[in-house]
Amino acid sequence: MSTSGTTTRTQGPHSSNGSSKRQAANGSSRTIGPVHDLERHLPQDWWRRLFNSIYLKTDGDVVENDANTRREVELLVRSVGLEPNDRILDLCCGQGRHSLELARQGFQHVTGVDRSRYLVRLARRRAKSQGLSVAFHEGDARRFRLPANSFHCVALMGNSFGYFEREEDDRRVLESIKRVLRSSGTLALDLVDGDWMRTHFEPRSWEWIDQNHLVCRERSVSADGTRMISREVVVHCERGVIVDQFYAERLYAKQQICDLLEQVGFRAIRDHGALLAESVRNQDLGMMAHRMFLTAQAPVRTVAVAKSAPPFPEVTVLLGDPRLPDGVKRGGQFNPEDFETIERMKRALPEMPEYRFRFLDNHASLIADLRSNPPQFVLNLCDEGYDNDAFQELHVPAILEMLNIPYSGAGPACLGFCYNKAFVRAIARAIDVPTPLETYFDPDDQSATLPSVFPALVKPNYGDSSLGITKDAVVHTPEQLIQYLDKLRNELPGRPVLIQEFLSGAEYSVGIVGNPGSGYHVLPVLEVDYSGLDEGLPWILGYESKWDPTSPYWTQIKYQEADLHEEQKRRLIDRSILLFERLECRDYARFDFRADASGKIKLLEANPNPGWCWDGKFNYMAGFEGLRYADLLRMIISAAQDRITARQNGHGNGNGNGNGHANTNGNGHATKPQPAQQPAEPATCAAP
Repeated sequence: MSTSGTTTRTQGPHSSNGSSKRQAANGSSRTIGPVHDLERHLPQDWWRRLFNSIYLKTDGDVVENDANTRREVELLVRSVGLEPNDRILDLCCGQGRHSLELARQGFQHVTGVDRSRYLVRLARRRAKSQGLSVAFHEGDARRFRLPANSFHCVALMGNSFGYFEREEDDRRVLESIKRVLRSSGTLALDLVDGDWMRTHFEPRSWEWIDQNHLVCRERSVSADGTRMISREVVVHCERGVIVDQFYAERLYAKQQICDLLEQVGFRAIRDHGALLAESVRNQDLGMMAHRMFLTAQAPVRTVAVAKSAPPFPEVTVLLGDPRLPDGVKRGGQFNPEDFETIERMKRALPEMPEYRFRFLDNHASLIADLRSNPPQFVLNLCDEGYDNDAFQELHVPAILEMLNIPYSGAGPACLGFCYNKAFVRAIARAIDVPTPLETYFDPDDQSATLPSVFPALVKPNYGDSSLGITKDAVVHTPEQLIQYLDKLRNELPGRPVLIQEFLSGAEYSVGIVGNPGSGYHVLPVLEVDYSGLDEGLPWILGYESKWDPTSPYWTQIKYQEADLHEEQKRRLIDRSILLFERLECRDYARFDFRADASGKIKLLEANPNPGWCWDGKFNYMAGFEGLRYADLLRMIISAAQDRITARQNGHGNGNGNGNGHANTNGNGHATKPQPAQQPAEPATCAAP
């Protein structure tokens, strides 16, 4: 290639997360000398024989570049909002570079389709050698054989669109993608910026790709201005010309491709900016140099609603108010990660066609809105509290009860009680649930006796979201204790403090969906993995882990399914259900436990209406079970509506807390009957 960085690297219509598919279109190494009119020599089906070992050699600096692949997959995951249990189709997957990287990053249901038998077989060998589970198939991008309505995302990466002679074939590719996408599923499309390429291509270029191979290219725009035509001659220093081939790609301008997507039926088209590649040879990047990265949503499909329709199909989602200050959040206001969480939730809810959603987040007019247009049912996700005041979280359900509006989650009494951590621990001790040793400290009491057991954890008695708990909250000396108490006295004046023994063992969370009487669905137990945390930092889930994306607590802490003996797991679940009922939780709750130095597991927190965000503990636990974010939200809505319906029919009391026993499955896990329709995204949790 040339040193210009602008060759026409293109890809075949069924192939390959790469760039310039430049193998002999006619299967011959015969050369024809200089060509004035490249278009006249272009075979109609040049892409059928282009993708083989020579392609990987000539394009290897880009398409066999791990750094390029990781960047592209990270952009895909971020832009689409992929979840580990999403079903993803990597169309024109080539040698599987994006598919395999997705699998490496933990995505469990990845399928690759490509026209090139050589590349598909290579992808299968690579998956097997790396121990990665990806299903690879041969197929034409216009008519591949996969079930309709079966994928949450189709990714067409690596500049793999626009190789057919006729534009109507490109439309057929998009129609096939639409067919296999689920309702509101996402297409991610990476293709050359046609306007940019028309003014930046080099008519001729050459480069050495290794010590033996020289590649020479000619290129021109087609007579009608719609395609880039390229010729590539690969010369071996001893064997002479080994490949002489022609290929082409359609040059879509942004508005042109957006119009085509809309004509096919896609909506919500988003431009995520330019996608740039890097070459390890630091030379020609061709058509990979400057690409567009677009996402678009498939149409909402009309599906048959289950025979037993939900009792309240009209759902009003109540959120925190992004217009108001929020003392819990970083900087005292809604941040980009908060808005991303809300957007993820709004993208997940339409996956439930049995419900119709509207959203309320303006607290200034909240009561008037509720009175003037009373909701059938409220999904209460306002964990910020009324007017974004955490002390007024209980006010939201109180308002709903005064207006006689049914809603999801805990009632005001439960929220108020659980906001006081000392009260929760007193109840836990009364029912024989182990708790840490602790001292209640009133900062106004200057004569209080401070404990002498170290290390200790110092935390506010009131509140959630780990407000007031930082890395300095773990103290090892009386001097550190007094210093942190002074810090809390200044930052949270008048708020009582708990001084607890610091539990240094494994940390677990138990998630419950359901209600007494109708049974419980207990999610797989979660364990916090602190092993990647910087040395010297205490192992805690403090404020930084939930609200500061720049903190190592945000980036280095991981979550995994707990590795516990069945008896230990059974004990944690039993204690969680007992707490759920005694504290009068409703619909869903999370209970956090941690072991002390001797291995005894003790209660840390009870969390009614726990964080519902896509990257929170609750959704991680659902993911361990193979559920997606929308599945979890559906379960919560269903549990709440079942409880309300039972109360209206005279079963259970106002809290939905009857005296029924939980159903259990063969593994001893409490289970809740699922709603009739089950499928095979904060106001705002920013992190688990």
